Amino acid sequence: MSGISLATAINNQWVSNMGTINCVGILTSGGDAPGMNAAIRAVTRSAIYNGFEVKGIYRGYRGLITGEIVPFRTENVSNIIQHGGTILKTARCKEFETPEGRKQAYDTLVKEGINALVVIGGDGSLTGARIFAQEYDFPIVGLPGTIDNDLYGTDHTIGYDTALNTIMEAVDKIRDTATSHERLFFIEVMGRDAGFLALNGAIATGCEAAIIPEISTEIDQLEELVKNGFRKSKNSSIVLVAESPTTGGAIHLAERVKNEYPQYDVRVTILGHIQRGGSPTAHDRILASRMGAAAIDALLDGQRNVMVGIRNDEIVYVPFSKAIKYDKPINRELLNTLRKLSI
Repeated sequence: MSGISLATAINNQWVSNMGTINCVGILTSGGDAPGMNAAIRAVTRSAIYNGFEVKGIYRGYRGLITGEIVPFRTENVSNIIQHGGTILKTARCKEFETPEGRKQAYDTLVKEGINALVVIGGDGSLTGARIFAQEYDFPIVGLPGTIDNDLYGTDHTIGYDTALNTIMEAVDKIRDTATSHERLFFIEVMGRDAGFLALNGAIATGCEAAIIPEISTEIDQLEELVKNGFRKSKNSSIVLVAESPTTGGAIHLAERVKNEYPQYDVRVTILGHIQRGGSPTAHDRILASRMGAAAIDALLDGQRNVMVGIRNDEIVYVPFSKAIKYDKPINRELLNTLRKLSI
């Protein structure tokens, strides 16, 4: 068959036979983020409002392969908007990274009568969605669910605001003991490839510095911190560190201080998965609700293979290729602000 793949031809014929989209599947994938449940609720109820059948897919892409799929009605998503985590569960799925695994997933979708997907997750989840959508010409809309806030094309991701507030509350408590004991604390926060949580968390809590991956290749951030006399007017100091291998993490930096600047009494706190949990903030609930409703609007408008984003408080649709391909830049002005306010 010239011009298109057999899989595409089969899918085109199937959609043609089905007419317009009438059944939407929802899954959450990758790391959980507060607000995912609000997004699930919004997608489900918006889809039902517009006459679609809805099916919930459990444990992400693994559920597509194993067939963990149940019909969703409006009562399935009652009383979940305030809860963290995801009622659909989430899991990593190596099988979906293979052509054979994706073929199994496609066969499951055909069997279940699902002819569009809404995928809620981060960079890896949307990468999987893009590959699957290309292979099978399948309509997919993505929602950016990740606390790292690192997806290109959206000002905020679902879960970021809640994680930032969790960091703020933890650092406020740690500052009490840091001040009492006149210590230097390195507090490690999430952000393997992006420093948004560390940088904005540092500004929100009055920290002395944030050590982030975006500038770790440009300067020795620890050396600059000490050289600038970060403790000359303070009896305690707190530095937020992104967990990235590029920064070395908080433990590595603490070891450097002990070896290179032994005059400082240094401690490390790793916040870890506490940042993923908790009831989502109002901001995340509203953001997830708007994005979930917009995902169904996108399908109604014939959009496919796009991520729902928000820019300047307006909903936008970002092609998967852009959302995944481009790195989201850090705002350098925020670095300057932190430097000015930490004197």
